[in-house]
Amino acid sequence: MCALRKDQTSFASGFEAGFFDFTYRDDTAAEPAPNVSTHVAEPSPKALPKPLKKSPPKPKDHRAGHRDRLRARFTKAGVDALADYELLELVLFRAMPRRDVKPIAKELLTRFGSFSEVINAPSELLKETRFIGDTAVTELKLVRAAALQFMKDDVIERPLLSSWDAVLDYCHAAMGYENREQFRVLFLDKRNRIIADEVQQVGTVDHTPVYTREVVKRALELSATALILLHNHPSGDPEPSRADIAMTRQIVETTRNLGIVIHDHIIIGREGHASFKDKGLM
Repeated sequence: MCALRKDQTSFASGFEAGFFDFTYRDDTAAEPAPNVSTHVAEPSPKALPKPLKKSPPKPKDHRAGHRDRLRARFTKAGVDALADYELLELVLFRAMPRRDVKPIAKELLTRFGSFSEVINAPSELLKETRFIGDTAVTELKLVRAAALQFMKDDVIERPLLSSWDAVLDYCHAAMGYENREQFRVLFLDKRNRIIADEVQQVGTVDHTPVYTREVVKRALELSATALILLHNHPSGDPEPSRADIAMTRQIVETTRNLGIVIHDHIIIGREGHASFKDKGLM
């Protein structure tokens, strides 16, 4: 049995005497918090956000609803209620769905002069105008084609000699605005109705070649019994030249032997027309 050392004896004696306190204490428990003020300082005036200013109302866009108003006016009152530039606007709406076309329409009129001159202008010249491209040119030429087809249908459905004014109007619309000479022939049947309307030759600004044999050949192919000869003068002056007179007489003599009648030769100019028959040149 081992004896206790002196220090062990002292510890035992102290424990028995109650000198050591082994009561459990949590030394990690938080100390009571000191008194802290809960007052929150107000922000300074400089730190406050400035109230948003109301933006001024936007000015009304005069273009808003312009297309609808223009279409409504055309629907209600027709073409007579529109100026030329407004009629052009209606045509250009489809080609330029998001662009203001009024200044473009006015620019076209300034350059070419009238609605008719615009739709009859060469495509290359039209494209020299700002924002006018292939799509816009197609829309303009579609209007021209529709107008010509309407006039042609009206002429074809009736005997030609009884609707002479309509024939002249159609020929002027078809040829009067061309910038090169064309030689055109209307082929007629026994009742003077149009069998075919054909451009035989296209020439330069002041001349177009005409081949009598080609005219006769085509007339026989179509079984035509009468012809009306037409050509245009891009200069605007419809007066026949000596070459025009000589060419006409040659065709008249050739077709007469084949029983084909030449009713007239008409020269179309922008300032009017000239009839060989009226001038006594046939």
